[in-house]
Amino acid sequence: MNERFLKLLYYRIPNILKLLLLVIISLSLFGYLIYLIEPQRFPTILDGIWWALITGATVGYGDYVPVTLPGRLIAACLVLSGGGLIAFYIASISTTAIKREKKSQEGKLAFHGTNHYIFVGFNERTRQLIDLIIHHYPDKKIVIIDQTLTNLAYTKLPVHYIKGNAAEDAILHMANIKTAACVFIAADNQKSDYESDTHAILITIAIRGNNPDIPVISEILSKKQIDNAARAGATTIIRSNDFMSSLFFHELDPEILATPFEDIYHLLTQHKFIHRPVPDALIGKTYLEAVTPCLEKGFLVIGVLREKEYILHPETAFILQEKDTLINLASR
Repeated sequence: MNERFLKLLYYRIPNILKLLLLVIISLSLFGYLIYLIEPQRFPTILDGIWWALITGATVGYGDYVPVTLPGRLIAACLVLSGGGLIAFYIASISTTAIKREKKSQEGKLAFHGTNHYIFVGFNERTRQLIDLIIHHYPDKKIVIIDQTLTNLAYTKLPVHYIKGNAAEDAILHMANIKTAACVFIAADNQKSDYESDTHAILITIAIRGNNPDIPVISEILSKKQIDNAARAGATTIIRSNDFMSSLFFHELDPEILATPFEDIYHLLTQHKFIHRPVPDALIGKTYLEAVTPCLEKGFLVIGVLREKEYILHPETAFILQEKDTLINLASR
């Protein structure tokens, strides 16, 4: 190794490790000196290093004590210098931990986990969604990216906050986008529908450039931008305005004696939708003949997906075909 390489290696070592290295070298030097001066009291170098560590840490077990004048002078120098080094090292560790916690709260710390969910934008809707995920999947790691918050007061674990614009590669790299399991892009209610959708599409393009295969769920507010979001690479497009308008229509319909909002809310919190290809045994069978075997396996068939066409609650005589997909409800 040449001198330039050693210098480069030294400057790349974190300061806390440099300080620890200095403490180890200093204690080893004092331990070696006391071994040379009083070999009868300190029969091995390791005994001398042990004495230097205990003395420098101001513990002072008394199992090894210098008795000669040179040995005591060495001990005095150790107390004055080594004790200060150890105290400074401990204080540096505390300072580093506090700085790291502050960076984490301010969203300046990169995430190094894998198979995690990334949420772009934090609001009340996102918070409730994260609560549901933590409740049903407590081990799932979550990363939140938001550029409007000064810090994240959300204390539930495991949630990691990153402050910044998700359309920038540097921010996506901090969120470890290459190893993430899924990305959800929430609409920005503080912007107009057009601005919110445009930003969501830009983020989708940035994500696709860094991870072509990751599922991207994007919330789009305007119908005009749905095709653009699909072209950008969104795997699933959530049309919040369409859904809420339809829900309000059902709530306002005087002929319906039901509570659609509450019904759908409890349906989604207690059950989950599952798409399953039609089993070979059910090809050519009627919808009625498929219901019972699926119920015995814990699935409630509510419809069929045929070539991107949703056929919900079909007639009992509806014939299932080979490429059909069964839309099922299953308990969580």
